[in-house]
Amino acid sequence: MIVVYHDAGGAHSTATAANIHIGNLSMDKIPTKEELLSLPTFDKTTRSQMGTLLYIGEDELGTKVYTVGRRYKPNLVIPAISSMYTILHGSTDDLLIVDTQPSVNLLMKIGGFSSRAINLVSFGRPIVTYGTIKAYKDIANIVKKVKQQINDRNKQ
Repeated sequence: MIVVYHDAGGAHSTATAANIHIGNLSMDKIPTKEELLSLPTFDKTTRSQMGTLLYIGEDELGTKVYTVGRRYKPNLVIPAISSMYTILHGSTDDLLIVDTQPSVNLLMKIGGFSSRAINLVSFGRPIVTYGTIKAYKDIANIVKKVKQQINDRNKQ
């Protein structure tokens, strides 16, 4: 099984969701800003990494977890990932592509844009980190639903 978390930038909600998924962050306890900032890809992805699957790790069931920043073109990037997976594996039965964009709040948008798009890291990073802490329960709920889907598929 492979899970790909995606959003516009691939640096905040996706990094957080993927790290919750593999157990680097708690599902139930909101992390500190230091815990978020210590994640390898949180607020660290670059423009050249847009559209690139970034491997985050494996969960307790061996599910491989990736993130991808797809800008505002999910209608191009997501079908490309699905098509390539189908070519390689015959179907997308073992692929979950999960949009974390619904969890992104205004603070995350402002801070993320400032930090990643216009390189005002010292201004944007504290804002996006605070916004991510505020959105954490929503992000964790996305991951809970994904893990339930995986459990349901494993029972079949």
